[in-house]
Amino acid sequence: MMKVCVFGAGAIGGYLAARLIHAGGEHQVSVVARGAQLRGIVDGGLRLLAQDEDFIVRPHAVTDSPCQLAPQDLVFVALKSHAQPAAARDIAALLGPDGAAVFVNNGIPWWWTYHGEAAPDARPLPLLDPQAALWNSVGPARAMGCVVYSANEIVQPGVVRHVANNQWLLGEPDRTRSPRLLAAVELMRHAGLQATAAADIRHCVWVKLLRNAPLNTICALTRLPADGLSGTPGLVDLCAAVIDEVVAIAAADGSDVSGQAENAKAALGLGAAVDGSRATIRPSMLQDVLQNRRMEVDAILGQVQAFARASATPCPTIDTLLPLLRGLGQGIA
Repeated sequence: MMKVCVFGAGAIGGYLAARLIHAGGEHQVSVVARGAQLRGIVDGGLRLLAQDEDFIVRPHAVTDSPCQLAPQDLVFVALKSHAQPAAARDIAALLGPDGAAVFVNNGIPWWWTYHGEAAPDARPLPLLDPQAALWNSVGPARAMGCVVYSANEIVQPGVVRHVANNQWLLGEPDRTRSPRLLAAVELMRHAGLQATAAADIRHCVWVKLLRNAPLNTICALTRLPADGLSGTPGLVDLCAAVIDEVVAIAAADGSDVSGQAENAKAALGLGAAVDGSRATIRPSMLQDVLQNRRMEVDAILGQVQAFARASATPCPTIDTLLPLLRGLGQGIA
């Protein structure tokens, strides 16, 4: 029996937890949540609404105090990237002796420079882990990455609506097919999550950034959903320019994603989900703006610009959009 915890029960974490619990089996699935979402789950369970489904599940335990939980074999960290450093000690304390943490978040992850114990250039990224709290408390050797294509929204406390997509790409920072990676993938597949063990999780991150960097940015600034961008002249072209810059920055970092760029451009403004369906998708940054919450600016765009600076790769569109996003974030704060 595995002890599994979903740390952060927002839109993505809530969907993940609901699927894992609904699958049943011998595993214990606990949830760390906070605020209204915690109260909603405690009072009425965790409800998932999907096109052909509507069910309520109850976690093995739900709490806002991780120290109340037993050591876990697997912790899915579904917190926004900017919230992860403050939770580093709690995440580390949750992990059992052989436990691992799967970091499920958008954009560049904090463990990016770690390629294995022998890697000489491994170091924290100041934008994503300012005090090296994650690096020193959790440690990159205990981390796995996860790139998700799944559109979900919290419609009320304790209730998550699944809108589109169900693809989960998991990978080790050192590119190995470890037993813990395969166990996590199998657990998710059993729960109906379309999970795959990725050979190069960094490449997967860059591919998703072809969608995340333009759509999150422009949708947040305009407050338009993805399928609403084509109604205003110039917005789709602006997104396409961001895609071109991400391709160049990724190439300088060692990932060739040029082959996926045209597909990303073709989907701009159409509201097309990655599974080919049509849906009104509100990217996570747009959801944050509408709820007056902090956005994942640095993981999705700030660190991308930092990589561009380090490799002397021009990115004039990103250079323009990033201060606007940071200004929007200050306004929200």
